[in-house]
Amino acid sequence: MATKRLTMAQALVVALSRQYVRFDGEEAPFFAGCLGIFGHGNVAGMGQALQQRPDFRYTLFRNEQAMVHTAAAFAKMHNRRRTYACTTSIGPGATNMLTAAAGATINRLPVLLLPGDIFARRKVAPVLQQLESTWSQDVSVNDCFKPISRYWDRINRPEQLITALPEAMRVLTSPSETGAVTLALPQDVQSDAYEFPVELFEKRVWTIGRQRPDAQLLRQAAGWIRESSAPLIVAGGGAIYSEATATLAAFAEQTGIAVCETQAGKGALRHDHAQCLGAMGVTGTPGANRMARDADLVIGIGTRYSDFTTASKTAFQNSAVRFININVAEFDAAKHAGLALVGDAKVTLDELSEAVGDYRVPEDYAKRVVHFQDEWDAEVERIYSLSHGPLPSQGEVIGVVNELSADKDVVVCAAGSLPGDLHKLWQCRDPKGYHLEYGYSCMGYELAGGLGVKLADPEREVYVLVGDGSWLMMSQELVTAVQEGIKLTVVLLDNHGFASIGGLSKAVGCDGFGTKYRYRDDSGQLTGDHLPVDFVANAASLGVRAMGASSIDELRLAIAAARDQDETTVIVIETDRSQRVGGYESWWDVPVAEVSEREDVQRARAEYEDALADERYFF
Repeated sequence: MATKRLTMAQALVVALSRQYVRFDGEEAPFFAGCLGIFGHGNVAGMGQALQQRPDFRYTLFRNEQAMVHTAAAFAKMHNRRRTYACTTSIGPGATNMLTAAAGATINRLPVLLLPGDIFARRKVAPVLQQLESTWSQDVSVNDCFKPISRYWDRINRPEQLITALPEAMRVLTSPSETGAVTLALPQDVQSDAYEFPVELFEKRVWTIGRQRPDAQLLRQAAGWIRESSAPLIVAGGGAIYSEATATLAAFAEQTGIAVCETQAGKGALRHDHAQCLGAMGVTGTPGANRMARDADLVIGIGTRYSDFTTASKTAFQNSAVRFININVAEFDAAKHAGLALVGDAKVTLDELSEAVGDYRVPEDYAKRVVHFQDEWDAEVERIYSLSHGPLPSQGEVIGVVNELSADKDVVVCAAGSLPGDLHKLWQCRDPKGYHLEYGYSCMGYELAGGLGVKLADPEREVYVLVGDGSWLMMSQELVTAVQEGIKLTVVLLDNHGFASIGGLSKAVGCDGFGTKYRYRDDSGQLTGDHLPVDFVANAASLGVRAMGASSIDELRLAIAAARDQDETTVIVIETDRSQRVGGYESWWDVPVAEVSEREDVQRARAEYEDALADERYFF
């Protein structure tokens, strides 16, 4: 057997550069390179290995959490068929990745995490940043990755890489199992040499197939559809990842069945498609939620039925409702006691289309869909042109960005009140035009995610919408944008604190306590004047173009100017946190204190107990 003597880190970098994916006959490298921050625990191993392989591009980041967000966003834009590896030092460098790793796994997005680790040879322990345990010497902070990784391993000897890497790749390229994969790399082992078999460095192609559902279950599903008088399709992220959007559009047109969308599934249909009812659930449109309430059959396509989609199990109120779930993951296909069509969304819809034959929804159903669409179009126009003053509303800001963006442009967001408003209001014209991280709703994702989107498709204009709360948590990756020559247009909405959780605080009777950026008053409460944060100066100090907009007209001019630039621009606009886009025909279960001295809390608890009566089990 031919061998090549390399350090473990060198062998890993070479092997990663030789991993490819094939899907529908098209082949591409799985890894676009490595994102990282060097420090104690990876600079001598992975750092040296990456330096001598410039063909495997290394990108320096400022925060380890951010770089995993970027890798996940990149993977999402590539429908989970490409990603980055992420390398860190041991200690805080490694644990900084935990939050984003959880987000990647929750959102079913592949990222490869390569945290440095303590010495495998324990003679020098405890080393700098080592967590010591009284019950085992085989524990480090990297064990924290175990519950949030879809595959976890520690490479304690160089030759263990030979068996660990194929397992890591199996999970990363699996449509049903993918998520964060962690290979913990002890710092001494990274630099240890071994005679690796040269086969490890040969090109390896991982073919992602299109799984077909069981034929008998498919016939049963077709029968259920033909019996249905009020069906509804819930399109999730799987509809987009499988590139089933055209197939979904054709199926909806053939049958007349209305389609509503989860956060991950938004864009599965164009906003103006004849069967599109838009957002579903807590952040949904009135039409989608009314149709869900009455549905006798729900066809879930690539959705995991989160509480925001099901309105905390209150969305589907028809006592006879049944579920057909099309999903590559058996775990998700079985939810809500559904008829599980375990398979790829595109091929399953193709086969289902043929099986349902000439089925068509009743005429009165079709008329309801048209009515709800017209009603919602008018509501969106009202919100977009509110002309609220003296400060503009968040809905108006979204309207301007939507109006000035082109069909292929991408809006990026993650947390706060913006995702709910965007889910309802953004008029999506492309399957990749709407990029929200809402499985984890992670503050700080926005700018890092925007980088990942732009790295995945440099030809698209990328608009990052971010609130002041998320900005203050993680804005440093603007420096990475400058370093890499990446252009983003960032619209920063300044509403002086956490507007979303502030609204929720009021809803549960707590009057927005602890959610506003204010000085303390004489009584010690945070109810004084607003903090004088200069976000324009803050952004400019990081090396990007920055400007303020004091009105909707100024915002329109600023966005138009940013579009003509080839560098990142940050536009700051103050908005009225009290002027909100309301909820429509939906509810979210957030428990309210059962006892309290406050009358507002007592009232909120009474309303909460009334709403609980609508929550359902599905058997």
